Amino acid sequence: MAEAFFQGEFRRAVDDRFRLSLPGELLVGLDGEPPEVILAKERLGCLSLWPARQWQQRLEGDVALIRDKIRAGRMDGRLDDVQRLGRLLSTRQRSVKLAGRGRLVLPEGFREFLRVEPGGELMVIGAAICIELWHPDAWLSYLKRNMPKFRRLYDQLAS
Repeated sequence: MAEAFFQGEFRRAVDDRFRLSLPGELLVGLDGEPPEVILAKERLGCLSLWPARQWQQRLEGDVALIRDKIRAGRMDGRLDDVQRLGRLLSTRQRSVKLAGRGRLVLPEGFREFLRVEPGGELMVIGAAICIELWHPDAWLSYLKRNMPKFRRLYDQLAS
């Protein structure tokens, strides 16, 4: 399947068990029944949701490159950086399956990173290559910083 191009902005409630229903428009780009996705910590107040196969392909290539550099001795003197990368990589992502009607349970550790409370709201954003879950305040702050630069970014990517 070709990579989907996720688009849209949706406000969604989180129930008391930290479940969130994803918009049907965004589910179309996910593989599997039920879809298996990777939930990843991006920036404080934002998680991303990736099709599992796409995430794994990218991750395996990057990890293989780092392993090759370690074997070749090109990371000598940088072991603290490699260890820090390992810690962050180990806690950054988690494989999750979506339940019926595109329902996602936000795992512990991820809900704290997202700063979501039971009964709270999140913004679900189509971010072209993935789906993002944003705390509403973080999303508004992001828009304020980046929307004035939209036209220039669009023109650069489209040319």
